[in-house]
Parts: sequence; C-alpha cells; structure tokens
Amino acid sequence: MTTARSTSTDREEDEHSAGFILFSEAARGPRQYLLLRHRNGSHWGFPKGRIEPGEREGETALREVEEETGIDKIEPIEDFRAVNEYRFRRGGTLIRKQVVYFLGRALTDRVVLSREHIAWRWFSLAAAEKALNYEDAREVLRAADQHLDGAPQPEPAG
Repeated sequence: MTTARSTSTDREEDEHSAGFILFSEAARGPRQYLLLRHRNGSHWGFPKGRIEPGEREGETALREVEEETGIDKIEPIEDFRAVNEYRFRRGGTLIRKQVVYFLGRALTDRVVLSREHIAWRWFSLAAAEKALNYEDAREVLRAADQHLDGAPQPEPAG
C-alpha cells in the first residue's frame, strides 16, 4: 500500500481497529480463509473495525466479525496477534491506522454480509494471497498460516 506523505498543513489522526483472520478446515478440503470484498474500493480483506471507547482489542474483533459476517461462533487460536500499520488520506486528513488481527477457526461456514461489503468467499491460501490487494495483508495471512502449521490442532470429537 502506498504510504501517504504528510505536510505541515495536514490534519493527522490515529485510528485503531481490530479484526480476525478466520479459517475453516471443513471436510471439503484444505484450510480455507474468509475474505470480504469491501463496498468502498472493492478490495478484498479480513473482517475488522474500529475499537470503540472502553473496548478491548479482542472484544472489538469478535464484535466486528459478527457485525460484518454474522459469524458468532469462533474458536480463537492462542498466541497469535499480528499488527498492521499504514497511512492513508481521508479528505484532507492523514490517517495513521493500526489494525490488530487475531486468528480464529470459524465454527460455521454460513456468512451474512453487512452493508459494508459486496461479496464474501472462502479462499485457499494461494487464492487468498492473490485476492488480497495489499502486501501487508498478504504478510499477515502468511504469518497466520504458518502459525497454524505449528499450532496444536484440536482432537476430533467423538
């Protein structure tokens, strides 16, 4: 992503968001990652949103996933927290944005999109890397996938 440059006359604001990299390992095949296509800009990304006053990062991430996808059953994966920082312009304001991502197994494949998005899809790792528009998002995805390859997996029920 292109980094916005600041001039002495620009207004600057900090913005903090949190979200989840959601994956599924259903019987249909290899691990899949959920991406959402944003209405503004039509880029693919992970469910995320602004941290509200008094909220913790994890609370925001869970709330945003449910608001944006309808998924309310997630098994968080321990010891994964990735931070993505970037800058962009909103009107005449330079936004310094920090997004914290957690990693979680979606316990349902059913998605109900919010109005913020125009499409959703479960992608293989390779397809998700191609779909993501920004290199920093691809780096977070690769880190999540590598974490899962080394993380203990739950034992099958039954």
